[in-house]
Amino acid sequence: MMAFLKKYLLPILMVFLAYYYYSANEEFRPEMLQGKKVIVTGASKGIGREMAYHLAKMGAHVMVTARSKEDLQKVVSRCLALGAASAHYIAGSMEDMTFAEKFVAEAGKIMGGLDMLILNHVHYSPLSFFRDDINKVRKHMEINFHSFVVLSVAALPMLKQSQGSIAVISSVAGKVAYPLIAPYSASKFALDGFFSSIREELLVTRANVSVTLCVLGLIDTDAALKATSGIYSAHAAPKEECALEIIKGTALRQAEMYYDGSIWGQFLIINPGRKIMEFLATRYFNWDKVISN
Repeated sequence: MMAFLKKYLLPILMVFLAYYYYSANEEFRPEMLQGKKVIVTGASKGIGREMAYHLAKMGAHVMVTARSKEDLQKVVSRCLALGAASAHYIAGSMEDMTFAEKFVAEAGKIMGGLDMLILNHVHYSPLSFFRDDINKVRKHMEINFHSFVVLSVAALPMLKQSQGSIAVISSVAGKVAYPLIAPYSASKFALDGFFSSIREELLVTRANVSVTLCVLGLIDTDAALKATSGIYSAHAAPKEECALEIIKGTALRQAEMYYDGSIWGQFLIINPGRKIMEFLATRYFNWDKVISN
């Protein structure tokens, strides 16, 4: 027993203590984003638009995308007025996987590379009991999950070259089960499973690309408020502050960041048992054989 504690639990405890100590003391500086080449999806409104504006104020090169060309034009104009190093848009739908893949390639050409990919677009549907609408599940998975994977795959070569970062905008509903949102929740749980696994693979292969899972509560975007109106009464946190916290967490290369406007959400949702099991699980793999294949 003592040997087990010495070999496994004590090192794990030291890692966790070090992690919380250093992350608590590491400071974000706006100049971290100066000159960085950043893609923000779902940027015509809500959190995405606010992130574009924050990035512009920090002097980043900003590439935004969403379905509405007219709204994106306004966002780009505002970004330039706020001091963006450059600002561009490409309009399209993330239901189209071909567009998603081509968009990243075109964005890379326009900006001359990529430092940060912020995956923020989302499909909502009205809160309701799930009955038999398989198409609703499929649409949520396509937009909220599959397109995130396609965009990441297309961006990884550039991000490996720049030692960049991926921000995956998820939800408390991707960590905790809620009623009336089964298709949405499924897509968000999928993001956690896929990108947390990819993060481990990037670490093992020493590819210096960070993956930040952004776990958000209810935010006061028009889409979220409309979807929950009259049914869910939790306090909605401000999108402007949420957008800034996402940028901070991603720039600091945190594995996960939490934001719901309260001090309790992060402490309640963190699962140290899972983190310990993930740490232990990696010790059973023969990495030399996997990497050589």
